[in-house]
Amino acid sequence: MARTREFDTDAAVYAAMNLFWCRGFEATSIQDIVEATGVQRGSLYAAFGSKENLYLTALDRYRRDLSEPLIEALRSGVSLRSLLRSTLLELVDFAIEADGSRGCLIVSAAIERLPVDTGAAGRVRETVRAIEDAVYDALVAAQVQGDLEPDRDPRALAQFFVTIIHGLRVSGMIQPDRGALMGAVDSALSVLD
Repeated sequence: MARTREFDTDAAVYAAMNLFWCRGFEATSIQDIVEATGVQRGSLYAAFGSKENLYLTALDRYRRDLSEPLIEALRSGVSLRSLLRSTLLELVDFAIEADGSRGCLIVSAAIERLPVDTGAAGRVRETVRAIEDAVYDALVAAQVQGDLEPDRDPRALAQFFVTIIHGLRVSGMIQPDRGALMGAVDSALSVLD
């Protein structure tokens, strides 16, 4: 008879996600995960198979919790300018509150794991592509509604805003200064004029 799992898998994934988010994959040991989750090493391996699989599960959780709400908002029909502004302001607020201790798990995974981990690479690319496609769709809708000039390239603008989103996450870690980050937000939004 198989043993029933004696811990909350979702809570363990959430705790591991936060560790990976703060420290990265390489700097997070299995012992760190054991201490953060309260789940013994053997139980973690039984549930996830490896640290790598737990990391991939954490990336999935990050996408579900942070990226998918943005994608849904972009597809909601809300004014693109106000939605982008509020999204970028949330990133600034997050950077200030985190005081440089936490950037973006997707950016971290891209830098640390893309060259060596095809599972992480696929998840990073899918997440970035999904955000870019949602921004693109919102820009096309803005053009149809007359809120964006017809000669603007929505694909190039979508790529630009995804770059700004990721750039704010990195800049917020380097220098969590509201004034500097707000200057970047205002400059980015000016491209919609």
